[in-house]
Amino acid sequence: MSAVAATGALVAGMLLQTGSASASAAPSAEDFWTAERMRAAEPLDLLPVSPGDLSKVKEGVEKLVPPTGLPGAEAFPEQGGPWTGGGKVTSTAGRVFFTYQGRQASCSGNAVTSANKSTVLTAGHCVKMDGAWHTNWVFVPGYNDGQAPHGKWTAAKTLSTPQWTASEDINYDVGAAVVNPLDGKKLTDVVGAQGVAFNSGYNKKMYAFGWPAADPYDGSELIHCSGNSIRDFLLSNDHGLSCDMTGGSSGGPWFQDFDESTGTGLQASVNSFGYNFLPGYMFGPYFGEDAKNLYEKAQAS
Repeated sequence: MSAVAATGALVAGMLLQTGSASASAAPSAEDFWTAERMRAAEPLDLLPVSPGDLSKVKEGVEKLVPPTGLPGAEAFPEQGGPWTGGGKVTSTAGRVFFTYQGRQASCSGNAVTSANKSTVLTAGHCVKMDGAWHTNWVFVPGYNDGQAPHGKWTAAKTLSTPQWTASEDINYDVGAAVVNPLDGKKLTDVVGAQGVAFNSGYNKKMYAFGWPAADPYDGSELIHCSGNSIRDFLLSNDHGLSCDMTGGSSGGPWFQDFDESTGTGLQASVNSFGYNFLPGYMFGPYFGEDAKNLYEKAQAS
């Protein structure tokens, strides 16, 4: 018997003995492995193998078994469902609250990498609409059913692209806010920051996030959509994505190069609008030169 076979037989015997014993004493094993014992456990060495010990692995028909219920294992594409993947997006993305024409209203937003560590990107109509700038503007990162786990960050300044500011052109529906420090700390030092992508092209694999609050959603949790985006072939120059998010999701981030395992990506758009005659699709503005200039202006404020 080779060294590998002998070792294998020994290990198999140990497993069989352990298996039969654990069936009658399973609860004690959990008690046995205290934190101190786990820290002190010695790593088992890799088995020594010589070339003559190896045999060819038998090949067959490919079979793929997808993971289930694990962080970073979200379905793709997804037309609209709760985000359970965890990661940084759960703290950088947040709900936005403000006063609009005397009414209390909400949108979504996202903290991005910036020189001032205080920049939030959102939709233009989430900072200004119908000719007036919103007031009482706050960003609540990681909002969860009324809770503000990372605090409520008030806006020192809100901005938008020149085209949205002047005429509310839907192709340029991008807004930004520079938030005040909270408890002596700056926003992205507390919640982290996502990257940003400008002039990066169309037809990307995208993930969109937000807090939709109109039926069938209630604004209590972070919702996401994912899929291969399209270039709007109808009326705008925007990105399009199959997504059923509703009002309240406006301003939430769209990411390209998104890593489900870490919840990080490059923000390339925001939730903006949908066509009444094309249900099930959402659109977001292309981050071109004007969006980049807005970002530069905000992060320098």
